[in-house]
Amino acid sequence: MLLAIDVGNTQTVVGMFSGRELVDHWRIATDAERTSDELALMVQQFLGFHGFSFDDSVTGVAVSSVVPRVTAELRQMTARYFSLPALVVEPGVRTGMPILYDNPKEVGADRIANAVGAYDLYGGPSIVVDFGTATTIEAISAKGEYLGGAIFPGVEVSLDALFERAAGLRRVELSQPKHVIGKSTVESIQSGAIYGFAAQVDGLAERFMAELGECTVIATGGLATVILPHTRTVQHYEPWLTLYGLRTIFERNR
Repeated sequence: MLLAIDVGNTQTVVGMFSGRELVDHWRIATDAERTSDELALMVQQFLGFHGFSFDDSVTGVAVSSVVPRVTAELRQMTARYFSLPALVVEPGVRTGMPILYDNPKEVGADRIANAVGAYDLYGGPSIVVDFGTATTIEAISAKGEYLGGAIFPGVEVSLDALFERAAGLRRVELSQPKHVIGKSTVESIQSGAIYGFAAQVDGLAERFMAELGECTVIATGGLATVILPHTRTVQHYEPWLTLYGLRTIFERNR
């Protein structure tokens, strides 16, 4: 069984693979203060849901992380409790995908895993939209090359900044308003957030396709389900895309 762990700035997603099948998955808050022992305890509890244990279940651990402190603790956890080294997506790891970035070391591990997962599942050319702390858009060529992308503030980050800087505005539930033209302040904020981000994604995807040609557009990330119904360019939703990418990278480094 492969344990795939994607550490984001806000949330961490853990997936368990049996071969190519994602057996189960869990989502927890990212906490850079957790020790390797605390992380091991949480993983043990997750495995226990399926009757698995540390002793005989986990034969590999693959990690993508944008939080260095958590990366270090996961390395220690894997070495101590699984008696094997974690495969961490970082420079030097064989991904099977050429990174055509000016400086390939700058590309986040999650962005690479998303691109590898998208190409493995859908081929190319393709575009990946990841709705996370930041919203990222990645471009993959027909040959399976990582071409680059775009990064802009995520939905929640943008709203947090709005509420902190605008004293007269209050936090609202991120749900679809009754009208695009808001009839109240709450409805206006909801309209701006949902339809505004949908239009932003569509606009960038269309500009990407103007350079790439017709593409398959795949979305992932925790907030994708809120925005996707209002986009016109996204064709597929794969919530565990990063985990699939980690599985593929792990297989290429065995």
